[in-house]
Amino acid sequence: MKKRIGLLLGLGLGVVFLGACGTSNATTNSSEQASGYPVTIENYTRAEGGTEWTKKKETFDAEPKKVVANTRPAAELLLHLGLKDQIAGVGATFGAADQSVEKEFNTLKDLGNSYIGKETALSVDPDLIYGRGGLFDNQDWGVGTVDSLNDMGVKTYVLESSITGATFDSVYQDIENTGKIFHKEEAAKSFADEIKAREEKLKDSVKDQKNQTFAYLHMSDPSQVSVYSAHDEPFFNDLFSMIKLDNVFKDQAGEVSEETLIKTDPEVLIVGDWSTIKDSVTGQQVIDALYKNPKLSSMQAIKNKKVYAVDYNYLFGYGYQSLTGMEALVKQMK
Repeated sequence: MKKRIGLLLGLGLGVVFLGACGTSNATTNSSEQASGYPVTIENYTRAEGGTEWTKKKETFDAEPKKVVANTRPAAELLLHLGLKDQIAGVGATFGAADQSVEKEFNTLKDLGNSYIGKETALSVDPDLIYGRGGLFDNQDWGVGTVDSLNDMGVKTYVLESSITGATFDSVYQDIENTGKIFHKEEAAKSFADEIKAREEKLKDSVKDQKNQTFAYLHMSDPSQVSVYSAHDEPFFNDLFSMIKLDNVFKDQAGEVSEETLIKTDPEVLIVGDWSTIKDSVTGQQVIDALYKNPKLSSMQAIKNKKVYAVDYNYLFGYGYQSLTGMEALVKQMK
């Protein structure tokens, strides 16, 4: 706190005092330059119950030491930058593992196999909560809104790849920003280069294939056909475009009926696989049910056996891991 120098101190003493303050400030500034902090990142927030993300600057005065990742994919990104010791806990630990960091991941504190609430997220006294944007909410399944956490002194980082309008390029921005926050710029660049090389290789592998239409069926019950249009779904449609798959319902807001699905008749059907969640339906169970469903028998995807399952986190994990899902999907489709 700055103090006003009283006149009774006298001119000589006042000069000495001011000189001492100048030395202290210089030392502080020098220390900040040496540490590389503070670091300010342009990130995002949204109102409680809102849908629109707005930009918000987040300033880090020091390197975060206790980070909660709100999903498995978020934690795996941190691990790739060498930040294992800074991860205090991970929520929503379901999903296919990134085998290259699986051993490290298995040593982390598991805060829950499903989405975690604010109380659980705060139970490990984090100084940063990091991850999927949709989970920054005050609902039971959310870690708390950005603003409410910031008001408590907890820093936040919302993955840009998980907000409306995101593309796969947003993944590279997340890697860069994370590198800046933790001063892991070299590791971030190296990892981004690795992912970019994989992306280019994936695109090259389908360059001679024709574009195909697809629809995504979001089904937790194999007997109930449920179409998700993924209208304005961040990241999702851009991801499939890499392998020349075009979502036929991407411009349709609201529900898509089973009748509309049959009439539209996409060439390919994609279903989610929740097999890593206890007692959940597997992708293969959904596929088998679709092939046996008499209502769908006229569809070309059913006739041609072009129904494929993709792990949930590859579809909605909003991270670099989705490349693995697309690589596997391309192999299935050949």
